[in-house]
Amino acid sequence: MSKKFASQADLEEKVVSFDRLSERAYAYTAQGDPNTGVVIGDDAVLVIDTQATPVMAEDVIRRVRAVTDKPIRYVVLSHYHAVRVLGASAYRPEHVIASRDTWDLIVERGEADMKSEIERFPRLFQAVESVPGLTWPTLVFERSLTLWLGKLEVRILQVGRGHTKGDTIVWLPKDRILFSGDLVEFDATPYAGDAYFKDWPATLDALAAMKPEKLVPGRGAALQTPDAVAKGLAGTRAFVSELYAAVKRGVAAGEDLNAIYAAIATELRPKYGHWVIFDHCLPFDVSRAYDEATQFRDPRIWTAERDKQMWAALQS
Repeated sequence: MSKKFASQADLEEKVVSFDRLSERAYAYTAQGDPNTGVVIGDDAVLVIDTQATPVMAEDVIRRVRAVTDKPIRYVVLSHYHAVRVLGASAYRPEHVIASRDTWDLIVERGEADMKSEIERFPRLFQAVESVPGLTWPTLVFERSLTLWLGKLEVRILQVGRGHTKGDTIVWLPKDRILFSGDLVEFDATPYAGDAYFKDWPATLDALAAMKPEKLVPGRGAALQTPDAVAKGLAGTRAFVSELYAAVKRGVAAGEDLNAIYAAIATELRPKYGHWVIFDHCLPFDVSRAYDEATQFRDPRIWTAERDKQMWAALQS
């Protein structure tokens, strides 16, 4: 491999924020590292995305315990990526909730994804030895599930594919607060290595149609006004749309993946290069977009070996 993954040079610890969005909802964010959402019901707590290891999840638990002593009964997986799910055991939940599509992805590629992600981004897997293995859902739903945490209604929904085929959102209709997972990012580069580029913009339109007043993205600061929400949705939509359009132009012109990647890096860097993990995500994003625009409707499995081969080829 001619160069190490860009993420392996990312060693700076991030400052964590635990923002109160309402009396029922909090956002755990860390300057572009993966976010966790917290919903406090009348009788129980629900956590959206777990952090990457049980040791890292303990920091979320500590902050939850500063605001409530209610039991953490539910963990929701917004999708299957290791960095989102491997800390689940720390919460000792009664139920781990995921979409059927997410369950299928864990079966198909969970082991490969875990090894791949840990090698790509070691800082995000602190105390990786504390991970007991894959996180398996105990409650699997298709399209929608409504929980009542006492009198608090929590809707767990699939509204469309984008970041993965299993993307799941959590919606608090009374507060109009949306936890989007990695369907939306803010000042952070969308990772699209397992994406559906053709579907993603329409899925974002469906989120916008819900008219959320606050939104917790997968990465980046919590968006706490309707204007900020609109900016987060528009920024994510612009990135995935512009990248896929550029890939399709290159394919139509008969260019190979390396030439397309080089052109897109030059084209997108002035607008998006300051976003967190741009250099890490872009090779994976362009590779998947090229696959989708040519011959692979569904994402291919990223193994640790495929990661290295792709990175070496595009960095040469």
